[in-house]
Amino acid sequence: MNTDTFFERIQGGLIVSCQALQDEPLHGSAFMVGMARAAASAGAVGIRANSPADIRAIADAVALPLIGLDKHGAAGVFITPTPAHARGVARSGAHMVALDATCRRRDLRESVEAVLAEGALVMADIATIADAIAAAAAGCHCISTTLSGYTDDSPQQTEPDLELVATLSTTLDIPVIAEGRYNTPELARAALDAGAHAVVVGSAITRPQIIAAGFVSAIGRRLG
Repeated sequence: MNTDTFFERIQGGLIVSCQALQDEPLHGSAFMVGMARAAASAGAVGIRANSPADIRAIADAVALPLIGLDKHGAAGVFITPTPAHARGVARSGAHMVALDATCRRRDLRESVEAVLAEGALVMADIATIADAIAAAAAGCHCISTTLSGYTDDSPQQTEPDLELVATLSTTLDIPVIAEGRYNTPELARAALDAGAHAVVVGSAITRPQIIAAGFVSAIGRRLG
């Protein structure tokens, strides 16, 4: 899928992040394929998926633009952390590879070149304006605000960083994707109104243990 086609297909729409880590009840490609199919039937314009196994399975099942990543660990640079991981994601069938593009990373250009060599596009998961500018200069095709609030140099807040979306949308010449804590339809709409090319929603749609915990907390009664 070429660059223009990819961005035309996702513009103004919802990308659903279908991910479940190893310690989560829905971990496994079969579950994630079901989630991706449900998202597609609801009108989602794209899927974001973690791990080569899940990416391959979803690519075979759903004909939507597919953003792939490969998480290793839970701290520091753990989203597609090396050029080798980036190549693996591209080879698994992802149209676009998402990788940590914060200032913590030292091999950004190497990872970008690894993805380009496989014929895929690059999404830069960033936390700050400085991250985004550096990622654009390194050749990334789009910016995602995924890591705002998860690095020490970004705002620590419970709400999405709409200000970052608005600023980047008027500063950069590449598309800005809103991601991170967009847990209501109203917030997703606000991201597009702030200038986002598309918005990614994950936990609020595809992680039932987190959704259920919100209800349990609001009700105030928990067994056990």
